[in-house]
Amino acid sequence: MRILITGATGFIGRHIIDYLISPGGHELIATSIESREKAEAIFPSIKNIDYISKDLNQKEENYYSFFKNPDCLIHLSWEGLPNYNELFHIERNLPANLYFIKNMIQNGLKDITIIGTCFEYGLQNGCLSEDMATTPVTYYGLAKDTLRKCIELLHNAYLFNMKWIRIFYPYGKDQPKKSLYGQMEDAISNNLEQFNMSQGEQLRDYISVDCAAEYISKIALQNEITGTINCCSGKPVSVRKFVEDFFKGRGVNMKLNLGCYPYPQFEPLAFWGDNNKLSKIVEENKK
Repeated sequence: MRILITGATGFIGRHIIDYLISPGGHELIATSIESREKAEAIFPSIKNIDYISKDLNQKEENYYSFFKNPDCLIHLSWEGLPNYNELFHIERNLPANLYFIKNMIQNGLKDITIIGTCFEYGLQNGCLSEDMATTPVTYYGLAKDTLRKCIELLHNAYLFNMKWIRIFYPYGKDQPKKSLYGQMEDAISNNLEQFNMSQGEQLRDYISVDCAAEYISKIALQNEITGTINCCSGKPVSVRKFVEDFFKGRGVNMKLNLGCYPYPQFEPLAFWGDNNKLSKIVEENKK
């Protein structure tokens, strides 16, 4: 199968490529905004696959042929994260992504997997299932949710399979420094005496990026279960426990400066994902 992966040099994209390279059997085409030279410096695995440098804001008449007629698209590209509440998600990212995906479908793409976000659920607490109404409160969540709805309407005119993956809280190697995981890595690297954080009572659904890459790949390569699918652990964990376990696992006795930061207003206090759909896909993949 010929698989096109956008956002290939990003945090999750790198791990998906490494996961799909491992067993072989697929022809991978990777793309991101970086030149090939810069992409290889960021992510050496690019040397082993077909790489096409492309800014998706620069439109093509036929993206499908430009990217060599892929059988399947895994679309991760999205600029400006983690600035969740900036208008450019609506003004720039939404129209560029909609044009790209619509153009791919109009010109022949039959199978598409797109990364959404748990922020589409808005401020709803508790276990979040895919059939719940979406109520985003950030421009990022609204842009993703609107993109999903627009693509669903394309089914009225075109035949294609779509998997929309609402990813929760991936963490791990190569994560941006602004992330919680990146800040904890920095605290260790800089031998800080304490780690500044919120009170840490929030419940979140954390998933290692290696698991996320595996799950996204398995979702993309099947069509028994389509539509919206949560990519999550299904297990709520407090932010404080997540931080304590991280430092303990590294053998570091780090003092936590609890309450240094307020809780984000764009996130509910306690939420996690229902992973029943995901579990069915993973179990079916074992057969």
